[in-house]
Amino acid sequence: MRLRFSKMHGLGNDFVVIDGVSQSVRLTPEKIRSIADRNFGIGCDQILLVETPDTPDVDFRYRIFNCDGSEVENCGNGARCFAVFVRERKLTGKSVINVETAGGLIELRVQDDEQVSVNMGVPRLEPAQIPFVADARAITYPIEVNGKSHDISAVSMGNPHGVLIVDNVKTAPVAEIGPIIEKHPRFPARVNVGFMQVVSRSEINLRVFERGAGETLACGTGACGAVVAGRLRGLLDEKVKVNLPGGSLHIQWAGDGQPVIMTGPAVTVFHGQIKI
Repeated sequence: MRLRFSKMHGLGNDFVVIDGVSQSVRLTPEKIRSIADRNFGIGCDQILLVETPDTPDVDFRYRIFNCDGSEVENCGNGARCFAVFVRERKLTGKSVINVETAGGLIELRVQDDEQVSVNMGVPRLEPAQIPFVADARAITYPIEVNGKSHDISAVSMGNPHGVLIVDNVKTAPVAEIGPIIEKHPRFPARVNVGFMQVVSRSEINLRVFERGAGETLACGTGACGAVVAGRLRGLLDEKVKVNLPGGSLHIQWAGDGQPVIMTGPAVTVFHGQIKI
């Protein structure tokens, strides 16, 4: 089977994007791992699959697979690439695109300058919805890692995020405790782990250890989750610039009950075909 694909990235968080509307696609975890392999395949953090939707009045279904073969609910950087991809492939001419994901419906807006704004929906903060094991909702929760207690914020942006505040992201123990928190028993579906440095009320630095992928150059849902966590702690204003290793995103959140809006770039690197 030969598959047409596009290689894309959002701030260095890179994707193989596949059109499952006009071609037949059958992906197994083994095939996903083969495609994502940076030495023997195309190489990517995640594979994005465009499909016809199951929900009426929605333009597409959007599926996300980590490089380890697991399927996840949402990916903000991927969503922006998705919007650019379906327009480049002429699957739609719309500039406002409604998309069904495993984490719920999202709205993508392609702006005149080709930046993409994504309505990421209302963050979920109740522990059972994240999911996170806790007796009641709180702004932060103590969590034990290697015998040390850390205060962590827990939020779902369609996928679970745990956010820690650090003094400096450059020296943050991302590789040391990121994989431990990812698989912590209090996060039964595993978790993406954000390490956030507050620069000012309108700017943060962020590194994210993504579940099933490890640290990536950027994480859109992670940026959203970090801003939500910072707002709930009273540290950030409504509009925040989020600096990630791969570049910057702009996140806006008005507060409880309101959707998070993420704006940033999406870039096509090349198109190709692969035999799998």
